[in-house]
Amino acid sequence: MPSNVEIKARVSDIAALRERTESIADGPAEILDQEDIFFAAPEGRLKLRILGPARGELILYHRADLAGPKTSHYRIAPTSEPEALREILTRVLPTRAVVRKRRWLYHVGQTRIHLDQVDGLGAFVELEVVLRADQSAEAGGAVARDLMQRLDIAEAQLVEQAYVDLLAPGA
Repeated sequence: MPSNVEIKARVSDIAALRERTESIADGPAEILDQEDIFFAAPEGRLKLRILGPARGELILYHRADLAGPKTSHYRIAPTSEPEALREILTRVLPTRAVVRKRRWLYHVGQTRIHLDQVDGLGAFVELEVVLRADQSAEAGGAVARDLMQRLDIAEAQLVEQAYVDLLAPGA
């Protein structure tokens, strides 16, 4: 199962963070409107990410709820029929919550930087350091911490939970 090390933090000035991110990014942002439907799964978090009428991903991931860098193990299955998949999944699994967001996606080396405007929650940044096969979680954490410093993300801004947990606590 692929792994990454990630952090999530609240952002008070997303425009200023976007400027800092663009100054170190490998290229311009890809802007994505995403709808994530989270399902009650017996283990981990299961979501269907809808990126458009003919583009989506079913994503299963396991990650601890920690404020600092945390390892996430995930599996992604692309789909060209996200609405049909949503219909199937909602027939067999309860929906926990739906998360809608606009995402500015940047790349800095092996890290995906997400600047997210999340409906009902506000602005956030996520750093996802995609681990290489020979790379430890500790090394990925060091990459994340370095980027936190370069982007001026303070420890006090860090968030433990996933968006779904912030929107639907205890669900």
